[in-house]
Amino acid sequence: MTLIKSISGIRGTIGGTPDEGLNPLAIVKFVAAYATFIRKQSKATSNKIVVGRDARISGPMAKDIVWGTLTGMGFDVVDLDMATTPTTEYAVAEEQACGGIILTASHNPRQWNALKLLNERGEFLNAAEGQQVLDIAAAEDFVFADVDHIGNVSRTEYNRKHIESILRLNLVDVEAIRAAGFRVAIDAVNSVGGIIIPDLLSALGVKDICKLHCEPHGNFSHNPEPLPENLTEISELMKQSKADVGFVVDPDVDRLAIVCENGDMFGEEYTLVTVSDYVLSHTPGNTVSNLSSSRALRDITLAHGGAYHAAAVGEVNVVAKMKETHAVIGGEGNGGVIYPAAHYGRDALVGIALFLTHLAKKKMTVSQLRASYPSYAISKQKVELTPDINVDVVLEKVKEQFASCEITDIDGVKIDFPDKWVQLRKSNTEPIIRIYSEAHTMHEAEELGGQLIRAINEIGQ
Repeated sequence: MTLIKSISGIRGTIGGTPDEGLNPLAIVKFVAAYATFIRKQSKATSNKIVVGRDARISGPMAKDIVWGTLTGMGFDVVDLDMATTPTTEYAVAEEQACGGIILTASHNPRQWNALKLLNERGEFLNAAEGQQVLDIAAAEDFVFADVDHIGNVSRTEYNRKHIESILRLNLVDVEAIRAAGFRVAIDAVNSVGGIIIPDLLSALGVKDICKLHCEPHGNFSHNPEPLPENLTEISELMKQSKADVGFVVDPDVDRLAIVCENGDMFGEEYTLVTVSDYVLSHTPGNTVSNLSSSRALRDITLAHGGAYHAAAVGEVNVVAKMKETHAVIGGEGNGGVIYPAAHYGRDALVGIALFLTHLAKKKMTVSQLRASYPSYAISKQKVELTPDINVDVVLEKVKEQFASCEITDIDGVKIDFPDKWVQLRKSNTEPIIRIYSEAHTMHEAEELGGQLIRAINEIGQ
Protein backbone atom coordinates (compact mmCIF):
# COMPACT_ATOMS: atom_id res chain seq x y z
CA MET A 1 0.00 0.00 0.00
CA THR A 2 1.23 3.51 -0.84
CA LEU A 3 0.93 6.95 0.76
CA ILE A 4 2.49 9.97 -0.96
CA LYS A 5 2.67 13.36 0.75
CA SER A 6 3.44 16.32 -1.53
CA ILE A 7 2.33 19.77 -2.71
CA SER A 8 -0.28 17.92 -4.77
CA GLY A 9 -1.97 16.72 -1.57
CA ILE A 10 -2.10 13.52 0.45
CA ARG A 11 -2.50 10.68 -2.02
CA GLY A 12 -2.56 6.94 -1.50
CA THR A 13 -4.09 3.58 -2.18
CA ILE A 14 -7.09 2.60 -0.09
CA GLY A 15 -6.64 0.09 2.73
CA GLY A 16 -3.70 -1.43 4.55
CA THR A 17 -2.34 -1.32 8.07
CA PRO A 18 -2.51 1.89 10.18
CA ASP A 19 0.93 3.01 8.99
CA GLU A 20 0.38 2.56 5.26
CA GLY A 21 -2.05 3.69 2.56
CA LEU A 22 -4.85 6.24 2.68
CA ASN A 23 -6.78 4.44 5.42
CA PRO A 24 -9.38 5.97 7.80
CA LEU A 25 -6.78 6.71 10.48
CA ALA A 26 -4.58 8.54 7.97
CA ILE A 27 -7.55 10.57 6.72
CA VAL A 28 -8.43 11.67 10.26
CA LYS A 29 -4.85 12.67 11.03
CA PHE A 30 -4.25 14.72 7.90
CA VAL A 31 -7.70 16.37 7.91
CA ALA A 32 -7.28 17.33 11.58
CA ALA A 33 -3.83 18.74 10.76
CA TYR A 34 -5.27 20.71 7.84
CA ALA A 35 -8.10 22.06 10.03
CA THR A 36 -5.53 23.16 12.62
CA PHE A 37 -3.51 24.93 9.92
CA ILE A 38 -6.61 26.66 8.53
CA ARG A 39 -7.65 27.88 11.96
CA LYS A 40 -4.23 29.48 12.45
CA GLN A 41 -3.62 30.80 8.94
CA SER A 42 -6.87 31.53 7.11
CA LYS A 43 -7.81 35.17 6.64
CA ALA A 44 -11.47 34.26 6.06
CA THR A 45 -13.98 35.27 8.71
CA SER A 46 -16.24 32.25 8.21
CA ASN A 47 -15.96 28.85 9.87
CA LYS A 48 -16.90 26.92 6.71
CA ILE A 49 -14.87 24.35 4.79
CA VAL A 50 -16.17 23.13 1.43
CA VAL A 51 -15.88 19.42 0.60
CA GLY A 52 -16.32 17.90 -2.86
CA ARG A 53 -15.43 14.50 -4.31
CA ASP A 54 -15.13 12.64 -7.57
CA ALA A 55 -17.02 9.40 -8.21
CA ARG A 56 -14.44 6.96 -6.83
CA ILE A 57 -15.80 3.92 -5.02
CA SER A 58 -13.92 4.97 -1.87
CA GLY A 59 -15.44 8.47 -2.03
CA PRO A 60 -18.46 7.99 0.27
CA MET A 61 -16.33 6.30 2.94
CA ALA A 62 -13.64 8.97 2.77
CA LYS A 63 -16.17 11.81 2.70
CA ASP A 64 -17.90 10.57 5.87
CA ILE A 65 -14.55 10.51 7.68
CA VAL A 66 -13.65 13.99 6.41
CA TRP A 67 -17.02 15.32 7.55
CA GLY A 68 -16.68 13.78 10.98
CA THR A 69 -13.15 15.05 11.43
CA LEU A 70 -13.91 18.61 10.31
CA THR A 71 -17.03 18.91 12.45
CA GLY A 72 -15.10 17.28 15.30
CA MET A 73 -12.54 20.05 14.90
CA GLY A 74 -15.33 22.62 15.20
CA PHE A 75 -15.77 23.55 11.52
CA ASP A 76 -19.00 23.73 9.54
CA VAL A 77 -18.93 21.63 6.37
CA VAL A 78 -20.44 22.72 3.05
CA ASP A 79 -20.99 19.39 1.28
CA LEU A 80 -21.04 19.47 -2.52
CA ASP A 81 -21.03 15.66 -2.70
CA MET A 82 -19.95 14.69 -6.24
CA ALA A 83 -18.39 17.80 -7.77
CA THR A 84 -15.42 18.54 -10.02
CA THR A 85 -12.20 19.96 -8.67
CA PRO A 86 -12.78 23.34 -10.39
CA THR A 87 -16.38 23.40 -9.12
CA THR A 88 -15.14 22.91 -5.57
CA GLU A 89 -12.52 25.62 -6.03
CA TYR A 90 -15.20 27.99 -7.33
CA ALA A 91 -17.50 27.14 -4.42
CA VAL A 92 -14.85 27.97 -1.78
CA ALA A 93 -14.60 31.52 -3.10
CA GLU A 94 -18.35 31.92 -3.55
CA GLU A 95 -19.09 30.63 -0.05
CA GLN A 96 -16.35 32.88 1.40
CA ALA A 97 -15.20 29.72 3.15
CA CYS A 98 -11.91 29.42 5.00
CA GLY A 99 -10.82 26.42 2.94
CA GLY A 100 -11.77 23.36 0.97
CA ILE A 101 -10.95 19.68 0.58
CA ILE A 102 -11.36 17.75 -2.67
CA LEU A 103 -11.45 13.97 -2.47
CA THR A 104 -9.88 12.86 -5.74
CA ALA A 105 -6.76 11.15 -6.99
CA SER A 106 -7.12 12.85 -10.38
CA HIS A 107 -5.82 10.52 -13.11
CA ASN A 108 -4.77 7.68 -10.78
CA PRO A 109 -6.59 4.30 -11.03
CA ARG A 110 -9.63 3.34 -8.95
CA GLN A 111 -7.70 1.98 -5.94
CA TRP A 112 -6.29 5.46 -5.26
CA ASN A 113 -7.82 8.47 -3.56
CA ALA A 114 -6.43 11.72 -2.18
CA LEU A 115 -7.02 14.83 -0.11
CA LYS A 116 -6.44 17.97 -2.17
CA LEU A 117 -6.23 20.96 0.15
CA LEU A 118 -7.41 24.49 -0.67
CA ASN A 119 -6.99 27.89 0.96
CA GLU A 120 -9.71 30.52 1.39
CA ARG A 121 -9.30 31.62 -2.26
CA GLY A 122 -10.06 28.13 -3.53
CA GLU A 123 -6.43 27.66 -4.58
CA PHE A 124 -4.05 24.87 -3.60
CA LEU A 125 -1.75 25.32 -0.63
CA ASN A 126 1.81 26.20 -1.59
CA ALA A 127 4.80 24.04 -0.64
CA ALA A 128 5.52 25.89 2.62
CA GLU A 129 1.86 25.72 3.70
CA GLY A 130 1.64 22.06 2.76
CA GLN A 131 4.73 21.36 4.83
CA GLN A 132 3.10 23.02 7.83
CA VAL A 133 0.15 20.62 7.48
CA LEU A 134 2.52 17.65 7.28
CA ASP A 135 4.43 18.86 10.36
CA ILE A 136 1.21 19.24 12.35
CA ALA A 137 0.14 15.75 11.29
CA ALA A 138 3.50 14.22 12.20
CA ALA A 139 3.37 15.78 15.67
CA GLU A 140 -0.39 15.11 16.01
CA ASP A 141 -0.53 18.70 17.25
CA PHE A 142 -4.29 19.20 17.06
CA VAL A 143 -7.17 19.52 19.50
CA PHE A 144 -10.75 18.43 18.81
CA ALA A 145 -13.75 20.58 19.78
CA ASP A 146 -15.79 20.01 22.90
CA VAL A 147 -19.45 19.00 22.68
CA ASP A 148 -20.70 22.59 22.60
CA HIS A 149 -18.55 23.54 19.61
CA ILE A 150 -19.00 20.64 17.19
CA GLY A 151 -19.63 21.85 13.64
CA ASN A 152 -22.58 21.24 11.32
CA VAL A 153 -22.97 19.89 7.79
CA SER A 154 -25.05 21.55 5.06
CA ARG A 155 -25.62 20.22 1.54
CA THR A 156 -25.25 22.64 -1.39
CA GLU A 157 -25.37 22.04 -5.17
CA TYR A 158 -22.84 24.11 -7.16
CA ASN A 159 -22.84 22.58 -10.64
CA ARG A 160 -25.40 25.03 -12.02
CA LYS A 161 -23.68 28.01 -10.37
CA HIS A 162 -20.36 26.99 -11.86
CA ILE A 163 -21.87 26.61 -15.34
CA GLU A 164 -23.57 30.00 -15.08
CA SER A 165 -20.27 31.62 -14.11
CA ILE A 166 -18.70 30.19 -17.27
CA LEU A 167 -21.54 31.47 -19.45
CA ARG A 168 -20.89 34.96 -18.05
CA LEU A 169 -17.28 35.03 -19.27
CA ASN A 170 -16.82 37.70 -21.94
CA LEU A 171 -14.97 35.36 -24.31
CA VAL A 172 -17.61 32.62 -24.18
CA ASP A 173 -20.01 33.17 -27.09
CA VAL A 174 -23.07 30.96 -26.65
CA GLU A 175 -24.76 32.28 -29.78
CA ALA A 176 -21.76 31.44 -31.96
CA ILE A 177 -21.60 27.92 -30.53
CA ARG A 178 -25.34 27.38 -30.98
CA ALA A 179 -25.22 28.65 -34.56
CA ALA A 180 -22.36 26.25 -35.39
CA GLY A 181 -24.62 23.27 -34.63
CA PHE A 182 -21.82 21.12 -33.31
CA ARG A 183 -22.20 17.41 -32.64
CA VAL A 184 -20.01 16.73 -29.60
CA ALA A 185 -18.79 13.42 -28.20
CA ILE A 186 -17.64 13.14 -24.59
CA ASP A 187 -15.86 10.51 -22.48
CA ALA A 188 -16.22 11.22 -18.75
CA VAL A 189 -14.53 7.98 -17.55
CA ASN A 190 -17.44 7.15 -15.18
CA SER A 191 -16.85 10.08 -12.87
CA VAL A 192 -18.20 13.55 -12.13
CA GLY A 193 -17.67 14.85 -15.66
CA GLY A 194 -20.59 12.65 -16.67
CA ILE A 195 -22.83 14.76 -14.45
CA ILE A 196 -21.77 18.29 -15.33
CA ILE A 197 -20.36 18.23 -18.89
CA PRO A 198 -23.67 17.32 -20.63
CA ASP A 199 -25.34 20.16 -18.70
CA LEU A 200 -22.57 22.57 -19.68
CA LEU A 201 -22.82 21.61 -23.35
CA SER A 202 -26.59 22.06 -23.31
CA ALA A 203 -26.21 25.47 -21.69
CA LEU A 204 -23.71 26.38 -24.44
CA GLY A 205 -26.29 25.58 -27.10
CA VAL A 206 -25.02 22.13 -28.12
CA LYS A 207 -28.04 19.96 -28.90
CA ASP A 208 -26.35 16.83 -30.24
CA ILE A 209 -24.25 15.08 -27.55
CA CYS A 210 -22.78 11.58 -27.89
CA LYS A 211 -22.05 10.23 -24.40
CA LEU A 212 -19.43 7.64 -23.50
CA HIS A 213 -18.84 6.44 -19.92
CA CYS A 214 -20.94 9.19 -18.37
CA GLU A 215 -22.44 7.05 -15.59
CA PRO A 216 -20.65 8.25 -12.40
CA HIS A 217 -20.25 4.90 -10.64
CA GLY A 218 -16.47 5.05 -10.15
CA ASN A 219 -15.65 1.78 -11.90
CA PHE A 220 -13.52 3.47 -14.54
CA SER A 221 -14.08 1.80 -17.91
CA HIS A 222 -10.47 2.43 -18.93
CA ASN A 223 -7.30 3.85 -17.45
CA PRO A 224 -8.49 7.30 -16.32
CA GLU A 225 -5.47 9.26 -17.51
CA PRO A 226 -6.57 10.95 -20.79
CA LEU A 227 -3.67 9.71 -22.92
CA PRO A 228 -4.04 8.45 -26.53
CA GLU A 229 -3.54 4.79 -25.62
CA ASN A 230 -6.51 5.00 -23.24
CA LEU A 231 -8.87 6.73 -25.68
CA THR A 232 -9.46 4.19 -28.42
CA GLU A 233 -13.19 3.97 -27.73
CA ILE A 234 -13.92 7.65 -28.24
CA SER A 235 -11.71 7.63 -31.32
CA GLU A 236 -13.99 4.99 -32.81
CA LEU A 237 -17.09 6.84 -31.59
CA MET A 238 -15.95 9.96 -33.45
CA LYS A 239 -15.86 8.07 -36.72
CA GLN A 240 -19.16 6.25 -36.18
CA SER A 241 -21.15 9.24 -34.92
CA LYS A 242 -19.58 11.76 -37.31
CA ALA A 243 -19.10 14.12 -34.34
CA ASP A 244 -17.35 17.44 -34.93
CA VAL A 245 -15.24 17.30 -31.77
CA GLY A 246 -14.63 14.98 -28.85
CA PHE A 247 -13.81 15.96 -25.27
CA VAL A 248 -12.22 13.67 -22.69
CA VAL A 249 -11.65 14.54 -19.04
CA ASP A 250 -9.99 12.86 -16.07
CA PRO A 251 -12.04 11.81 -13.00
CA ASP A 252 -11.99 15.26 -11.34
CA VAL A 253 -12.33 17.29 -14.58
CA ASP A 254 -9.31 19.57 -14.34
CA ARG A 255 -7.64 18.09 -17.45
CA LEU A 256 -9.08 18.29 -20.97
CA ALA A 257 -8.08 16.18 -23.97
CA ILE A 258 -9.59 16.84 -27.39
CA VAL A 259 -10.29 14.41 -30.25
CA CYS A 260 -10.48 15.50 -33.91
CA GLU A 261 -13.45 14.78 -36.16
CA ASN A 262 -11.52 11.95 -37.84
CA GLY A 263 -10.76 10.21 -34.54
CA ASP A 264 -7.18 11.47 -34.31
CA MET A 265 -5.93 12.88 -31.04
CA PHE A 266 -5.67 16.67 -31.00
CA GLY A 267 -2.83 16.31 -28.46
CA GLU A 268 -3.38 17.29 -24.84
CA GLU A 269 -0.42 19.68 -25.06
CA TYR A 270 -2.40 21.63 -27.65
CA THR A 271 -5.49 22.12 -25.45
CA LEU A 272 -3.74 25.01 -23.67
CA VAL A 273 -2.07 26.22 -26.86
CA THR A 274 -5.38 26.53 -28.73
CA VAL A 275 -7.34 28.13 -25.89
CA SER A 276 -4.44 30.54 -25.33
CA ASP A 277 -4.44 31.51 -29.01
CA TYR A 278 -8.11 32.44 -28.73
CA VAL A 279 -7.69 34.35 -25.46
CA LEU A 280 -4.57 36.21 -26.68
CA SER A 281 -6.31 37.24 -29.90
CA HIS A 282 -8.82 39.19 -27.78
CA THR A 283 -6.83 40.07 -24.66
CA PRO A 284 -3.11 40.36 -25.49
CA GLY A 285 -0.79 39.63 -22.59
CA ASN A 286 1.55 37.13 -21.02
CA THR A 287 1.27 33.37 -20.61
CA VAL A 288 2.69 30.75 -18.26
CA SER A 289 3.06 26.98 -18.42
CA ASN A 290 5.26 24.55 -16.56
CA LEU A 291 8.68 23.39 -17.70
CA SER A 292 7.22 20.11 -18.97
CA SER A 293 4.86 21.80 -21.44
CA SER A 294 5.18 22.32 -25.18
CA ARG A 295 7.22 25.13 -26.75
CA ALA A 296 4.17 25.78 -28.94
CA LEU A 297 2.67 28.02 -26.21
CA ARG A 298 5.81 30.15 -26.25
CA ASP A 299 5.59 30.43 -30.06
CA ILE A 300 1.93 31.45 -29.98
CA THR A 301 2.51 33.97 -27.19
CA LEU A 302 5.39 35.66 -29.01
CA ALA A 303 3.31 35.80 -32.20
CA HIS A 304 0.65 37.76 -30.27
CA GLY A 305 3.26 40.14 -28.83
CA GLY A 306 3.22 38.75 -25.30
CA ALA A 307 5.88 37.26 -23.04
CA TYR A 308 6.04 33.60 -22.10
CA HIS A 309 7.24 32.39 -18.69
CA ALA A 310 7.92 28.88 -17.36
CA ALA A 311 7.17 27.61 -13.87
CA ALA A 312 8.04 24.50 -11.92
CA VAL A 313 5.61 21.60 -12.35
CA GLY A 314 2.56 21.80 -10.08
CA GLU A 315 -0.57 23.91 -10.40
CA VAL A 316 0.32 26.03 -7.37
CA ASN A 317 3.65 26.96 -8.99
CA VAL A 318 2.01 27.89 -12.29
CA VAL A 319 -0.59 30.03 -10.50
CA ALA A 320 2.12 31.85 -8.53
CA LYS A 321 4.05 32.63 -11.71
CA MET A 322 0.84 33.75 -13.47
CA LYS A 323 0.11 36.21 -10.69
CA GLU A 324 3.71 37.43 -10.68
CA THR A 325 3.74 38.04 -14.46
CA HIS A 326 0.09 39.16 -14.76
CA ALA A 327 -0.58 36.36 -17.25
CA VAL A 328 -3.97 36.43 -19.00
CA ILE A 329 -3.93 32.66 -19.60
CA GLY A 330 -1.79 29.75 -18.47
CA GLY A 331 -1.81 26.18 -17.33
CA GLU A 332 -0.10 22.87 -17.85
CA GLY A 333 0.57 20.83 -20.94
CA ASN A 334 -1.42 17.88 -19.60
CA GLY A 335 -4.61 19.58 -20.77
CA GLY A 336 -4.89 21.92 -17.79
CA VAL A 337 -6.28 25.38 -18.66
CA ILE A 338 -6.07 28.15 -16.03
CA TYR A 339 -8.05 31.25 -17.02
CA PRO A 340 -7.85 33.98 -14.34
CA ALA A 341 -11.05 35.64 -15.59
CA ALA A 342 -12.81 32.52 -14.29
CA HIS A 343 -10.60 31.50 -11.33
CA TYR A 344 -7.03 30.45 -10.62
CA GLY A 345 -7.39 26.71 -11.11
CA ARG A 346 -7.22 24.17 -13.94
CA ASP A 347 -10.73 23.91 -15.32
CA ALA A 348 -11.72 21.58 -18.18
CA LEU A 349 -15.19 23.13 -18.26
CA VAL A 350 -13.79 26.59 -18.96
CA GLY A 351 -11.51 24.97 -21.54
CA ILE A 352 -14.47 23.38 -23.33
CA ALA A 353 -16.41 26.66 -23.47
CA LEU A 354 -13.47 28.67 -24.80
CA PHE A 355 -12.43 25.97 -27.29
CA LEU A 356 -15.94 25.65 -28.74
CA THR A 357 -16.20 29.43 -29.09
CA HIS A 358 -12.84 29.52 -30.89
CA LEU A 359 -13.82 26.63 -33.16
CA ALA A 360 -17.17 28.25 -34.01
CA LYS A 361 -15.52 31.53 -34.96
CA LYS A 362 -12.72 29.91 -36.95
CA LYS A 363 -15.24 27.94 -39.06
CA MET A 364 -12.85 25.06 -39.66
CA THR A 365 -12.63 21.43 -38.62
CA VAL A 366 -10.77 20.44 -35.47
CA SER A 367 -8.02 18.76 -37.49
CA GLN A 368 -7.62 21.91 -39.61
CA LEU A 369 -7.39 24.00 -36.44
CA ARG A 370 -4.71 21.67 -35.04
CA ALA A 371 -2.72 21.90 -38.28
CA SER A 372 -2.64 25.69 -37.98
CA TYR A 373 -0.34 25.56 -34.93
CA PRO A 374 3.42 24.96 -34.66
CA SER A 375 4.14 21.25 -34.97
CA TYR A 376 5.86 19.60 -32.02
CA ALA A 377 5.70 16.07 -30.67
CA ILE A 378 6.18 15.37 -26.98
CA SER A 379 7.14 12.01 -25.54
CA LYS A 380 6.19 11.17 -21.95
CA GLN A 381 8.12 8.25 -20.52
CA LYS A 382 8.92 7.14 -16.99
CA VAL A 383 11.28 5.07 -14.89
CA GLU A 384 9.92 3.19 -11.88
CA LEU A 385 11.74 4.12 -8.69
CA THR A 386 13.46 1.34 -6.79
CA PRO A 387 15.21 1.56 -3.40
CA ASP A 388 18.64 1.60 -5.05
CA ILE A 389 17.89 4.68 -7.19
CA ASN A 390 18.93 7.95 -5.52
CA VAL A 391 17.08 10.60 -7.49
CA ASP A 392 19.29 13.47 -6.31
CA VAL A 393 22.43 11.63 -7.40
CA VAL A 394 20.84 10.82 -10.76
CA LEU A 395 19.93 14.46 -11.39
CA GLU A 396 23.41 15.72 -10.50
CA LYS A 397 25.13 13.18 -12.75
CA VAL A 398 22.80 14.04 -15.65
CA LYS A 399 23.67 17.73 -15.20
CA GLU A 400 27.35 16.81 -15.35
CA GLN A 401 26.89 14.77 -18.53
CA PHE A 402 25.09 17.63 -20.31
CA ALA A 403 26.99 20.54 -18.75
CA SER A 404 27.62 22.08 -22.19
CA CYS A 405 23.87 22.49 -22.83
CA GLU A 406 21.36 25.03 -21.49
CA ILE A 407 20.14 23.56 -18.18
CA THR A 408 17.27 24.63 -15.93
CA ASP A 409 17.12 23.00 -12.49
CA ILE A 410 14.25 24.73 -10.69
CA ASP A 411 12.28 21.49 -11.09
CA GLY A 412 14.36 18.40 -11.71
CA VAL A 413 16.65 18.91 -14.67
CA LYS A 414 15.59 20.33 -18.04
CA ILE A 415 18.09 20.28 -20.90
CA ASP A 416 17.36 22.64 -23.79
CA PHE A 417 18.78 22.11 -27.26
CA PRO A 418 18.19 24.51 -30.19
CA ASP A 419 15.37 22.40 -31.67
CA LYS A 420 14.29 20.13 -28.80
CA TRP A 421 14.35 19.63 -25.03
CA VAL A 422 14.20 16.91 -22.40
CA GLN A 423 13.31 17.08 -18.71
CA LEU A 424 13.53 14.53 -15.94
CA ARG A 425 11.96 15.01 -12.54
CA LYS A 426 10.61 12.98 -9.65
CA SER A 427 6.81 12.76 -9.77
CA ASN A 428 4.76 14.48 -7.05
CA THR A 429 2.04 11.85 -7.30
CA GLU A 430 3.66 8.50 -8.14
CA PRO A 431 6.90 6.64 -7.22
CA ILE A 432 8.49 7.30 -10.64
CA ILE A 433 10.91 9.57 -12.47
CA ARG A 434 9.14 11.27 -15.37
CA ILE A 435 11.11 11.85 -18.57
CA TYR A 436 9.45 14.33 -20.92
CA SER A 437 11.06 15.21 -24.24
CA GLU A 438 9.91 17.32 -27.18
CA ALA A 439 11.09 17.65 -30.78
CA HIS A 440 9.57 18.23 -34.20
CA THR A 441 8.84 14.51 -34.65
CA MET A 442 7.79 11.80 -32.20
CA HIS A 443 10.73 9.64 -33.31
CA GLU A 444 13.20 12.37 -32.33
CA ALA A 445 11.40 13.02 -29.04
CA GLU A 446 11.33 9.33 -28.09
CA GLU A 447 14.99 8.92 -29.04
CA LEU A 448 15.93 11.84 -26.81
CA GLY A 449 13.87 10.46 -23.91
CA GLY A 450 15.38 7.03 -24.43
CA GLN A 451 18.85 8.51 -24.25
CA LEU A 452 18.07 9.89 -20.79
CA ILE A 453 16.49 6.61 -19.64
CA ARG A 454 19.64 4.76 -20.62
CA ALA A 455 21.71 7.31 -18.73
CA ILE A 456 19.55 6.87 -15.62
CA ASN A 457 19.84 3.09 -15.78
CA GLU A 458 23.62 3.32 -16.11
CA ILE A 459 23.87 5.69 -13.15
CA GLY A 460 21.65 3.38 -11.06
CA GLN A 461 23.87 0.35 -11.66
